[in-house]
Amino acid sequence: MNRLRQILKDQRGVAFPLIIAIVLVLVMLMCCISEYFRLLIVAQGVRDAVQEAVISTVNDNYDDVYHGVREGYSGAYQPLSGDFEESLDYGDIYGRLDDILGLTYRGGYHTQYTDDGDMEFRVWGLDVEIRNAPFASGDSAGDRFLADCEIELEVPVSFGGELLPPMRMTVQVSAGYTPRF
Repeated sequence: MNRLRQILKDQRGVAFPLIIAIVLVLVMLMCCISEYFRLLIVAQGVRDAVQEAVISTVNDNYDDVYHGVREGYSGAYQPLSGDFEESLDYGDIYGRLDDILGLTYRGGYHTQYTDDGDMEFRVWGLDVEIRNAPFASGDSAGDRFLADCEIELEVPVSFGGELLPPMRMTVQVSAGYTPRF
C-alpha cells in the first residue's frame, strides 16, 4: 500500500502506465455495461411489441366474446342453431409486429436492420395458444379468455469490434379478456 502511494506521489512519471491501465479497464467495463443495456432495451422492446400484438388479437376476439358475456359466460362462443359454438380469431400477430417494430421478412425470419444494413435483431417461431373460457363458467376468476404467446428472439452481441455468440431467448407474453359487467 505504501509502495502504491509512493508511485502515485512520484513526480518522474512512473505512474503513467498504471493510469493508462486503469483508464483502459474502465473503458472496457463501460463497453460491457453499454452492450448489456443495449441487449436489455432490445429484449424489452420486443416483449412490449409482442404484448401489444397479442392484446390486439384478444381485442379482435371481443365481438365473439360478447355473446357469451351477454349470456353470463366469458368465453368466445357464438350462438349456432340453438346451441353455442366456440369461435376464436388468431389474428395476424406477425403482421402487427412487422408494423410496430419495422421488421422485414427474409428467409423465415422477421428481422430489423440498422441504417448500415447490419442485423439489429430477428424473431421467429411464433407460437400462440388461445385458451377459451369454459362454457358456462360463471364468475370464476381463473376461467377467462387467455392468449399465451412465445416467440424466439436473437440479438447479435459484439465487443471490441468482434462478434460474439448471439443472445437467444424465448419471449413469453400473455393477455386475457375479462368482462367488465
